[in-house]
Amino acid sequence: MSRPALEVADIFRDHGAAWRSANAGHVSLDQLKVMSAIERCRTAALGGHVARCEDCSHTLIAYNSCRNRHCPKCQGAAAKEWLAEREAELLPVPYFHVVFTLPAALRDIAYQNKAVVYDLLFKASAETLLTIAADPKHLGARIGFISVLHTWGSTLIHHPHVHMIVPGGGLSPDRSKWVACRPRYFLTVEVLSALFRRLFLEMLLAAHRAGRLQFFGDHAALANKTAFERRLKPLRNSKWVVYCKRPFAGPRQVLRYLSRYTHRVAISNRRLISADQNGVTFRYKDYRLDGTARYKTMTLATGEFIRRFLIHVLPKGLHRIRHYGLLAKANRAANIAHARELLAAPSPSKEPEPSAATPDEQRVLPCPCPCCGGRMIIIETFARGCHPTRYPTPASQEIRIDTS
Repeated sequence: MSRPALEVADIFRDHGAAWRSANAGHVSLDQLKVMSAIERCRTAALGGHVARCEDCSHTLIAYNSCRNRHCPKCQGAAAKEWLAEREAELLPVPYFHVVFTLPAALRDIAYQNKAVVYDLLFKASAETLLTIAADPKHLGARIGFISVLHTWGSTLIHHPHVHMIVPGGGLSPDRSKWVACRPRYFLTVEVLSALFRRLFLEMLLAAHRAGRLQFFGDHAALANKTAFERRLKPLRNSKWVVYCKRPFAGPRQVLRYLSRYTHRVAISNRRLISADQNGVTFRYKDYRLDGTARYKTMTLATGEFIRRFLIHVLPKGLHRIRHYGLLAKANRAANIAHARELLAAPSPSKEPEPSAATPDEQRVLPCPCPCCGGRMIIIETFARGCHPTRYPTPASQEIRIDTS
């Protein structure tokens, strides 16, 4: 796949230093680390290798990646590895896509308390789905699902929501049978919305009483219990958005969806169009419209683009992909095996364990020679901040791939 003409890294390298200086004291350490990682990604600052084709002697430089989870270039390998593990866990049932969205009135509170509020968003949405699915009036089964946190809208605004991939059914309370949901219908969104609203507000109030929330600037007054409860009062009667899409067409579509959403960052490099004196122009979708009319472009001042990108940096240690119910890590393998047995579905064939790579195999790049397709053998390794002693083939471009 060709490298995009413009990358977030290019914008950070050209304008990051000035932006950091102008916003000194207002940028978190986590945000600074993300900027530094993206700026250094696939450059000599992180070291790399020189590789030569064993057939045609074409030589190129492969720089190491930063592997930061917010870097637009470094999630491909992690996504492929994660998806390979999930593929073996797919069941032969319809899968639904459920989305729980935090109301706009709570987004500022969430931004000032990311670790706490994002965790509550996970917990409240998961408990909602598990509770309603277990109710005999609805499904009467113990279900499992994967939750993925996204904090952005298409224009990079702060828009926290959780995507869930849910098998259409679950185990009966006594685990003796598989309880399937109705065709093309999972659970009533109005019921999910009402319970999600109650659970989240209860959890948020409990966090406030326990002194787990902090407020700054215009929101400092919310530290007062009465003011905070007054802020939440209108939300008790408003409609909270819960969306349940129709089931996927099959396992391949489920994996295709997962590959798009699980390791996504706020904006991909391929959405960027230009960066000049007018600002940064990028593509986005206006989900209020249908068809081709929803595809639009937006230009933001460079500083505003950087700010919007960085508001989606997650707190250190916060897991943005979580598994619940039958798919919770502790008993996932046993639950999936039991579900397959009840569904009379064959277990996926296990691929043989890969043997230890030989020293020669360890020196082979994962990508073939761009000239002849031959194996690219590493002939030199250079450390961080150093430069290689060998040079790429004349008139060729250095490629930047993840070889770290």
